[in-house]
Amino acid sequence: MPAMWQIVSKPDLLVYLHTSFPVSTMRRKLNWREKDYEEQCRRLSHAHEHAHIIIDTDDLTPAQILEIVLNFLKNAA
Repeated sequence: MPAMWQIVSKPDLLVYLHTSFPVSTMRRKLNWREKDYEEQCRRLSHAHEHAHIIIDTDDLTPAQILEIVLNFLKNAA
């Protein structure tokens, strides 16, 4: 269901965190094939299209991601 993010939580603001296939499988110790990753991206495409901010997290630490989101929120207010 493409719009599940709207049904489950109805967010005021949508933050989309993106990561590449190699980084996502390394971080989560997933045994996905690239085809699985692509399917997950397809399922999240509606959220990606409607996100207020999209952050490529490959080269960022959690603290850096938080800083980006907080700065975005501060500027959006």
